[in-house]
Parts: sequence; structure tokens; C-alpha cells
Amino acid sequence: MGWTPLYLKMPDKNVLVVGAGEVGQRRALRFLDAGANVVISGGKIPPQLIKLGATHKPRAELPQWIDWADLVVVASGDHQLNQKVAQLAEDKLVNRADCPEEGNLIVPSSFFIKDVQFSIFTQGKSPLMAKELRKRIQAVVSEEDILQLELQHFTRELLKEKVPDQKKRRDYLYQILNDKKVNEFLDRGKLEEAKNYIVHFIQTPRDLD
Repeated sequence: MGWTPLYLKMPDKNVLVVGAGEVGQRRALRFLDAGANVVISGGKIPPQLIKLGATHKPRAELPQWIDWADLVVVASGDHQLNQKVAQLAEDKLVNRADCPEEGNLIVPSSFFIKDVQFSIFTQGKSPLMAKELRKRIQAVVSEEDILQLELQHFTRELLKEKVPDQKKRRDYLYQILNDKKVNEFLDRGKLEEAKNYIVHFIQTPRDLD
């Protein structure tokens, strides 16, 4: 226990991935996608990761690259090597793919539905159940939910310009979330029509008390 979820801005951060197997490659790809500088130390790495910007370095240079890294991912199949790397990286953020509880950073199962990102952490108890929960979440979240998110963002930005009182802005957002006409538009996938309706909705004086 003692874990708490966080999101890190990764552009220009340095990430060392020790291990070029399936797990190491997945971790490297995730951090490359997030804009990090990624060095991989291990066996042969696929050309795709090189094309995306990853650099391969020999294990003999590990101390140098551990010192360079902001975050160290330990994902090799060699337990002794993993222990050694973790010890050398003790003052760094360390993700132990082999023994998550021995690191200080978890990389959870994560996926997007449009602009919404979901992360699932089972305390290391069951990666299989993390996959099953992912499937269930994907089956429940609808296209209408995603459109409502887009509409709420549009409305929040509009309200910041039109309504100085924060409580009234919140009340507007709740009204719009439950507005029958809005939900009819979104149910038909008509986001632009819903936005036009919201503009009129906000401009029309109404009692929000």
C-alpha cells in the first residue's frame, strides 16, 4: 500500500529501460509516445523503436545511463541485474516491472477512449483481471459520454468568459449535463448543434439559485 495515482509530464525527460523483451519494449513505447528521451539497454530492440527515437546502449555503460536518467525502468529477465540496477538507481524514480512493490513508481495498465485516459492498478495482484476490467470499461463508456465531455469542456471555456461567479458556472454545468435537449443532440451525435444550443442557453437569463 502507500501508492497514489499521478500523471507525469514526460517531454524532454530521460528514461532508461533495462531489458528489451516484450515488457521493456511496451514501457519504452509508452514513454516515447509521451515525448521522453528513451535509452534501452538489453538485447536486440526492434527497428520500430529506433525509428521512434529510442537509443540502444550496451550494459557495460549502465552506470552512466542510470546517472543520466530521470526514471529507470527495470524489466530484464535477469533478477541479479535487476537488483543491481535498482540499487544504483536508488535516488531515482524506479519502475520494477519484475517486482513492482520494490520500486517507487508503478506503470499501470492504461488506455484511451478518445481523449479520456483510464489507468488500472490491481496492486500487482492480477494483470489478467486488469485486462478484463479494461474490456468492461470499454464496453460501458459510450460515444455519448465522450461527446458530453467535449461539450462540458466547450461550456466551461464559454462560461469563463460570460459568468464571473464560480458557483453559477458550476450550476450551469450541472444543468447542461442533465438537460434533455442536450442529451437528445448528443444521442444523435450532433455535437455542433448541442454547442449552438449551449450558447443560446447561457445567453438567456435564468434563475440558478
